[in-house]
Amino acid sequence: MNIILLSGGSGKRLWPLSNDVRSKQFIKLFKTEDGQYESMLQRMYRYIRKADPYANITIATAKRQISAIHNQLGEGVDICVEPCRRDTFPAVALATAYLHDVQGVPGDAAVVVCPVDPFVKEDYFEALIKLEQQAKKGEANLVLMGIEPTYPSEKYGYILPKSKNAVSGVSSFIEKPDAKTAKQYIRQGALWNGGVFAYPLQYMLDKAHERIRFCGYYDLLGQYSALDSISMDYAVVEKEKQVQVMRFHGPWKDLGTWNTLTEAMDGPDIGNAIMDKTCQNVHVINELDLPILCMGLNDVVVSASPNGILVSDKTQSSYIKPFVDRLGQQTMFAEKSWGSFRVLDADAESLTIKVTLNPGHRMNYHSHKYRDEIWAVASGTGRAVIDGREQAVRAGDVLTMQAGSRHTILAESELKLIEVQLGKEICVQDKEKFDLE
Repeated sequence: MNIILLSGGSGKRLWPLSNDVRSKQFIKLFKTEDGQYESMLQRMYRYIRKADPYANITIATAKRQISAIHNQLGEGVDICVEPCRRDTFPAVALATAYLHDVQGVPGDAAVVVCPVDPFVKEDYFEALIKLEQQAKKGEANLVLMGIEPTYPSEKYGYILPKSKNAVSGVSSFIEKPDAKTAKQYIRQGALWNGGVFAYPLQYMLDKAHERIRFCGYYDLLGQYSALDSISMDYAVVEKEKQVQVMRFHGPWKDLGTWNTLTEAMDGPDIGNAIMDKTCQNVHVINELDLPILCMGLNDVVVSASPNGILVSDKTQSSYIKPFVDRLGQQTMFAEKSWGSFRVLDADAESLTIKVTLNPGHRMNYHSHKYRDEIWAVASGTGRAVIDGREQAVRAGDVLTMQAGSRHTILAESELKLIEVQLGKEICVQDKEKFDLE
């Protein structure tokens, strides 16, 4: 199976756990059999591999998410990078060209596209394989997955099939109706459009060429920022005459709000949390080292991270985005390909960060023009390179790098250090990378 996972999101509706570089699909909320927690991305990837061990998985995403993807899935995962956001049709077109020109997938192969972040179970991944098989039959140019609705949602578009068969032609598409209208369409057999579809690869290349003049993947990548933003639905799906819909009866949830996300949690709390017996329908997610105590609460979500603390009625939490827009704060936690960092303190001329490097990984060899840095090794062992000179480091060592000094550090075991940045101009742009000889 050739499958494209669309990984986007602005990271605002699940604040304070999500941010500009940590969208909801990277938050580790789902308990695995060994008692650890995994993210929506890890869960989706694992289940696809379980359903089809030989699946060719490509993740279409923005540049800012690459480090988090590598952190959670490893360096070997295939990623098609969108230089900027241009909605789903350009993203699918670019990823399809990537499959064809870079990976060598033939034009007659079927491709499945789905979002990376719905909460689903194993029957969903079996349905993805059936969707691919249906696309291979050649009965239609596009085969959509239509999800049996559980309530008249205003958040989704609807597909009205021509029949009640497992696979049917499509009568019409309905764009996000109000709840009353949605209820009427559901009575007529309408299905949710969850943005899951399959097609012959050459078909999507032809559709891309109809709208965009380009010669292959690299040419399309070069002109990507000049493309019009347009959804897959508007550009292709709603105009296609030879289109089918395949019914999906299993559980499917878009965990886009705190209300829906807490419904999928394995228990009432993650992290250091205590609730008294009077609490009803309360969920706590705590990423801080401080305890959270809840008493006498009903229908509330509490979430705490280095970015802030949310205490909200579950229903009201759906309206969080405009308030987060007003905060305008810097990213306080992020996963990188080499590990993660957490901001501990920020002043006008200093920034203190806790850095964790995974074993065998290192930072880029780099320098800063406007700031000095101090590394205090808290635990672990590794090797530091400062201006070409290598030295072993361990817990208790303190290293100082003046502005302009080239430096990096390699973790032999898990390595934790406190980084203090000092300067009048501390910003992420003040970084120049070099090759490490």
